[in-house]
Amino acid sequence: MSAEICTNRKAFHDYTIERRIEAGMELLGTEVKSIRAGHVNLRGAYARIEKNEAYVFDVDIQPYERASHEQHVPKRKRRLLLHRREIEQLFVESNVSGRTLVPLRLYWKSGRVKVELGVGKGKLAGDKRSDVKKREESREADRAAASFNRHR
Repeated sequence: MSAEICTNRKAFHDYTIERRIEAGMELLGTEVKSIRAGHVNLRGAYARIEKNEAYVFDVDIQPYERASHEQHVPKRKRRLLLHRREIEQLFVESNVSGRTLVPLRLYWKSGRVKVELGVGKGKLAGDKRSDVKKREESREADRAAASFNRHR
């Protein structure tokens, strides 16, 4: 069973997610404590493959207030724990023009923090408008159906 920590809702707005993959994340003790306290934000975060290793950048994990002497840097780059084949596959997919690696959500799985990465393709303004239009149309259809069923 997994417990949701944080979701990057802006990623779903800005990108069309084509594929998802689960990865572990290398964390310090104060980072884990801060995540347990809920002081984490994925907005603006991205992942990249460098020197055959996967890293996630700009994940904002606020400093743990009650740490004694050693504190972590809030937006440091953190290594992702993936198999070699997965890293190579993500490298190939992210090098295609217009594709990027985006962290979609953080969650607990068996006492460990996991990251769901998505291979995303950037949306144009027209795509975003059409998504909003579809969402509004489905919402109106649901309202009409509920109204019809209520008055029956």
